[in-house]
Amino acid sequence: MKTYTREFRYNLHLATPVILGMLGHTFVAFADNVMVGQLGTAELAAVSLGNSFVFIAMSLGIGFSTAITPLVAEADGAGDQQEGRRVLHHGLVLCTLLGIALFGAVLLAKPLMHHMDQPEEVVALAIPYLDLVAFSLIPLIIFQAFKQFSEGLSRTRYPMYATILANVINIVLNYLLIFGSLGFPELGVVGAAIGTLVARIGMVVFMWVILHKRPVFKGFVEGLGFRRTEKPMLRKIMNLGFPSALQMFFEVAIFTAAVWMSGVLGKNPQAANQIALNLSSMTFMFGMGLGVAAMIRVGNQKGLGDYPNLRRVATSIFLMTLILELFFAAVFLFGRNLLPTIYLDVGDPANQADNLEVISIAAQLLLVAAFFQISDGIQVVVLGALRGLQDVRIPTLITFVAYWLIGFPVSYYLGLFTELESTGIWIGLLLGLTASSIMLYLRFRHLTGRLVLQPS
Repeated sequence: MKTYTREFRYNLHLATPVILGMLGHTFVAFADNVMVGQLGTAELAAVSLGNSFVFIAMSLGIGFSTAITPLVAEADGAGDQQEGRRVLHHGLVLCTLLGIALFGAVLLAKPLMHHMDQPEEVVALAIPYLDLVAFSLIPLIIFQAFKQFSEGLSRTRYPMYATILANVINIVLNYLLIFGSLGFPELGVVGAAIGTLVARIGMVVFMWVILHKRPVFKGFVEGLGFRRTEKPMLRKIMNLGFPSALQMFFEVAIFTAAVWMSGVLGKNPQAANQIALNLSSMTFMFGMGLGVAAMIRVGNQKGLGDYPNLRRVATSIFLMTLILELFFAAVFLFGRNLLPTIYLDVGDPANQADNLEVISIAAQLLLVAAFFQISDGIQVVVLGALRGLQDVRIPTLITFVAYWLIGFPVSYYLGLFTELESTGIWIGLLLGLTASSIMLYLRFRHLTGRLVLQPS
């Protein structure tokens, strides 16, 4: 056990800024949900519906950008600054183009809202919100390129600072524009969208300044330009990035399907689903941060060719994740009736019946979420370790099978054709995450077992 626990301090040192940075992303949504939730359950459901389209596109962009981290980490482990510079340049070009394409795709998909059996009042509120949040995908994916590069060099603090800044901007603008405070116009959900857009632009500006001001980055960002592209490097990033994007897409898409299925059940089940999903997303970011630590450390060891140490380091991160997720499971289990009250004005007499129903449904969903904390954390950390090994194709197939051949059919049947309804949807999510964690872990054991036994 000491072989693994002695790595905990460094794992935590590396992962903490990443976790805080990712929590910052989620906290933007948390602030939107809490503030918009004060307007009513229809407004909260509208933000949920609008974000469901954006989250699908965002999963592709963020998933693709993760290709930058293991390539930079491997170059850093090998002491090859020139290769690290090439990865940054080409990754930034690809992420910029992808951000623009995803923005266009969301706009083209927007009319689907009218054909999804969603409440009409929710759709009417969601459409103007979606227009602005979709545009924020462009600066968000550009920021991801900078973020993944910085993390590949084990400089995880700067993206964290960027997301802290984004949260300050978002909360201030939400306060001013959602409720019309201090003489500003009262824009409701549109005000929340403006806050998100401006916050994400702020993150890009911050990272651009940091990369040009800090000496540790200067050798990498010199001569940064869109014209200096090479097909082999573009192909290398795309071959690693698109399977990673699909992995994240398959997971996010099944949670998005849960949002849409909840909308078929009504605005209150959809609002409850949004509350449980937002809380689960916040704990998931701890697993994501440890997954980035696994990707960085495994990528470094791969660059050094030290496979026994690679396996030991990865296992130490898996063990840390298990301990942490057991704690979160206990928080959800014992706090399931209290946590949903954060999002709604319980004392509002006009919406009291709706609010109480939402809280009751959300508490049932958090009971299921308590159990899938463990599976969710383990699968994302093992996936990070596999990305560090630059193994992406088989894990992509695994995530598809787990979420869409196992999880989704169960969610669909139990949610829409049994009395379990919202709880049934989340039981399907639990099965998909559990299947994914088991299969990905077996894949990691198989690969590293071969690497350890191969001749030096």
